[in-house]
Formats: sequence, C-alpha cells, structure tokens
Amino acid sequence: MLRTVKLTGALFFLVEASFPWGVEVPRADAFSPVILPRAQHVVSYHIILKGAGWATVPGVASTWFEAGDILVFPHGDPYSMLSEPHQSPEFDADATMDYFRAMAAGKLPFVSKEGGGGEPRSEFVCGFLGCDMQPFNPVLSTLPHLLRVRWSETGSDDLLGHLIDLTLMEARRPRVGGETIRLRLSELVFVEVMRRYLETLPAQATGWLSGLRDASIGKVLIMLHEQPAYPWTLNELASRAGMSRAALAARFTHLIGHAPMRYLTRWRMQIAARLLADSSTKVAAVGREIGYESEAAFSRAFKKTVGVSPAAWRANAVEPVDRNSAD
Repeated sequence: MLRTVKLTGALFFLVEASFPWGVEVPRADAFSPVILPRAQHVVSYHIILKGAGWATVPGVASTWFEAGDILVFPHGDPYSMLSEPHQSPEFDADATMDYFRAMAAGKLPFVSKEGGGGEPRSEFVCGFLGCDMQPFNPVLSTLPHLLRVRWSETGSDDLLGHLIDLTLMEARRPRVGGETIRLRLSELVFVEVMRRYLETLPAQATGWLSGLRDASIGKVLIMLHEQPAYPWTLNELASRAGMSRAALAARFTHLIGHAPMRYLTRWRMQIAARLLADSSTKVAAVGREIGYESEAAFSRAFKKTVGVSPAAWRANAVEPVDRNSAD
C-alpha cells in the first residue's frame, strides 16, 4: 500500500526550546506549498528527544507528551505545541509561516532555538512528510487526528530508535545524495510508527489497519493488493477467505468502510493514478494493467471514481521534489 500511496518528500529540523516555549502551526494546505510545493498532502510529525509539553488539535483534548514520544498529525489539521496548556504561543500561525518561508529559502540552520531562556529545556525533531492523498489513501484515512506513539525502548534492538539516530546523523552532515537518504529514512520512520500503532489498536477498533490485522479480512486485502487485475468476485474472495458471502461483505464493510468490490475499484484507481502520473504508458495499457479490457471501460470507471478522466489526471500530475533545510 505504501509503495502505491507514494511518500514523496521530506523535510525536518531540530528544535531546542527553553521554557516557556510554544508554536502554533497552521493547516498543512497553508504551508505545504512553501516547504514541499509539489506534495499533494503533508503529514507533520514530531520526535520528542528531551523535555515535555502539550499538543492541541481543534476538537481533540490537549495531549501530554514527553521524551520518547512521537506525535503524528496525519490530516493536515492546525495544531499547537506548548510548554504549558492554554498558554499563548511564542510563534503564532503567521510567525510560523514566516519561519517556513525562511527555511524554504535556505536562510535557517538545521537547529532552531526558541523559548524564554528558562528551565526545563526541551528538544524535538520537527518533520514533514509529503505523500499522495488522492484518489485513495486508506492508510491516512484510518488514523486519528493526533497519533501518539512511544519510540524509546530499552535494549539494542529498538529499530525506531536506531532509525531516528540515523536520521539525525544524516541531517547534521549534509552530503551528496542526502535528499534521497533523508526521504528514505523518513519513510522508514513512518512505516515503523505505523507498525507500532497497529500493535496498540484495541480488538474492537475499525479502520483499514484493523482490517489488515484481522485474519480473514487481512487475507482478502492481501489478495486484492497483490492481484488487482484478477477478475475477482465476491464468491471467490469469500471462498478463499473461508467465509460466506454475507459474512465477508458484512465484516469487510464494518472494518474497512467499503464493500469488497468497491474497495477493489478504488484500489485499482489508485494504482492507475500512480501509473498515469509516473509513466508515459498509454491509457489503454494502464487500464489493462489493473484489469480493464477496453480503454473506454477503464476511462468510465476512472472518471466515476476519481472525478476526472485519465488524460486530465495525467495532465495535472506533477512529480514532487525533495527538500530539506539542511541542504
């Protein structure tokens, strides 16, 4: 799924904050054209290395965080990070936008210092990951508006801790090929955060990740993902999953939010959208790649699902670029 719902760009920097400190971040669609101008969508994340504070998102209760946490804001909501709840931020949304503009222009160092100069001190990585959101991104759609995951573990086998160390090491020593390495490290951090979040989901949770974890529905998802062009029917999916048609349809829809065949159509269109954007493959060949025998049938299905024709989607598609303030 993550290969097809493509992660497209990464930017991150280190903040060293002294008490009191606070920053207000506007909606992602306001700042993404500045820091990752070609990304369809930007996910914000913060790796807390030292200290503690509060994160707030409209409509979500203020969340305490501390060293060893990763905060993820997957839906582009405005949010604040504060040393104390309900305080006025040192950087309001306008000041944050000015900061992003200066960063994009290469005028700021990798380490940013802020706050009032007092104790306690905090330190965290501010990261931004560009990704595809359209036409279908079930990974992000299943996540809460604020996701908090622990990353600090004891022992030498803490993969997430090692990835964070490598990310910081690479960012502090900009070298040839650094943009590609930073993007790949950011992808790996994101994937590992998703794995840890998946492990913490309660048994009664719904959503794409819960469906992936379910023994029967997860098997169906794997089949659909691995063979999207196969002429699947509900009967065959149910037979392979060891379920009745009715049971499969009900459980799949409950967990995933779409009926199995509707999900397959959306998944096919996501693959097609990526092929159209990334290659010069003819529209008819793209359709055949995902199971449509005629260009007309594929074009009708694509426009019905995505809202524009395959040709229009390709014409509007642009390939994102990687950016990082350490360059």
